Amino acid sequence: MEQWVVVTIVISAYLALTLTIGMLAGRRSTDSVAGYVAADRSFGLLVMYFVTGASVFSAFAFLGGPGWAYSRGAAALYILAYGALGMAPFYWIGPRVAALGRRHGYVTQAQMITGRFPSKGLSALIALLSLIAFVPYVTLQMRGAGIVIEAVTDGNVPIWLGSLVAYGIVIIYVLSSGAMAVGWTNTFQGVFMVVIAWTLGLYLPNRLYGGIGEMFAQIDAARPEHLVPPGLTATGDPWTWGAFSTFILVSAVGLMMWPHLFMKAFTAKDDDTMRRTVILFPTFQLFLIPVFLIGFSGVLFAGTPQAPDFILPFMILETELPAIVVGLFCAGALSASMSTGDALLHASASVFVEDGVAKFVDLEERTQRRLMQLLVLLTGATAYVFAQDPDSSLVLLLASAYGIICQFAPPVVAALYWRRATTAGVTAGLVAGALTAFFFWQTPELKPFDMHEGIIGLLVHVPVLVGVSLATPAQDEAHVENFMA
Repeated sequence: MEQWVVVTIVISAYLALTLTIGMLAGRRSTDSVAGYVAADRSFGLLVMYFVTGASVFSAFAFLGGPGWAYSRGAAALYILAYGALGMAPFYWIGPRVAALGRRHGYVTQAQMITGRFPSKGLSALIALLSLIAFVPYVTLQMRGAGIVIEAVTDGNVPIWLGSLVAYGIVIIYVLSSGAMAVGWTNTFQGVFMVVIAWTLGLYLPNRLYGGIGEMFAQIDAARPEHLVPPGLTATGDPWTWGAFSTFILVSAVGLMMWPHLFMKAFTAKDDDTMRRTVILFPTFQLFLIPVFLIGFSGVLFAGTPQAPDFILPFMILETELPAIVVGLFCAGALSASMSTGDALLHASASVFVEDGVAKFVDLEERTQRRLMQLLVLLTGATAYVFAQDPDSSLVLLLASAYGIICQFAPPVVAALYWRRATTAGVTAGLVAGALTAFFFWQTPELKPFDMHEGIIGLLVHVPVLVGVSLATPAQDEAHVENFMA
């Protein structure tokens, strides 16, 4: 039997098991909006740990991470840096958000922000910006799944078909079971991807170079520029410190502002669960170490893949592993893609309906759930079309989305900690920051010091928020106290 056939069978078995877990998980939740969006606030430490870790580390980390280590060297270390920085503030923010959710019934990020700053327009703006940012993030996951399947089946299953099959399964269980399916499939996929990453990350340097230390010694002798921070650009030129540092900052600021991650605070059953998840998160992030080792192992390897994002499946195939092992490794890569993609699709629909449509139209709970399911389909279809673009980079797709998402940080901080902030100030700041980020994303040649457009947006956003808030009447003290008590 040909290798690609065996690999396809293994991948099919993995996809079938994931679908089964996702469908069965739905039996544990109620048929309400809170059940579909927040899993009835029932997640304990185990599920919270894996749903957070697996949602953060996606095809971006499992494929884009090795791709950057292979092609851009030390530049990939920015991924390792921002995870620890971005999660730390949630030790304090997360429990406050969870408590507000239990007290006021919030299940989305915008509900919490507009609970402090009442405005249908602000809610709709947050929903729209969230959806705009979600599309490239879902696109990344779909393309990652397609890349893996096409590479390991020797092109017999093309990217368009591989991503269609993998995400057809994701859409089925998200439509059926909502947040509960996301939680339990992420737990399964998180365990799977960590085991696969460490196994392959330790195996390849030993197989090809005789050890990790020897691998880096050979790279230092032949390609020393790969090991010098801040690394290289896509064209092989030195990356600037301005770009490297602001990539870290924008990702750290925006990490827990992603609605699909922020909403996980509303699923925790108590504050201790939220805090313990934050404390334990760096242990999950150690999974990036073997992921980078996979990429570095390809730097001096004979032959090159057609694109850096293909380096992981390329290395698996070129080292002549048994077909069943190749299939398991590819299932690990699919775990990384699907464990984030399902959370994104679920959150995109939840946010747009709860924070956009439902603010202007009175909907019954059953109608809201049906509309969310329709949005899952529409978001998935849109991202699928973009995923077929052969020139898209997995890491850069995510980096561009962070420019918008990090703009949610000032409104969240203002809602939780600054009593003098006003609805007008928060709205004006969000509009100014988003427009600035979009402008510099469209005109990268104008960015000062190669700064990420999201950081430039924040430099405009915060002063506008503060200035307009101070220039407009303060909120009613009783309203502020009721929210912040």
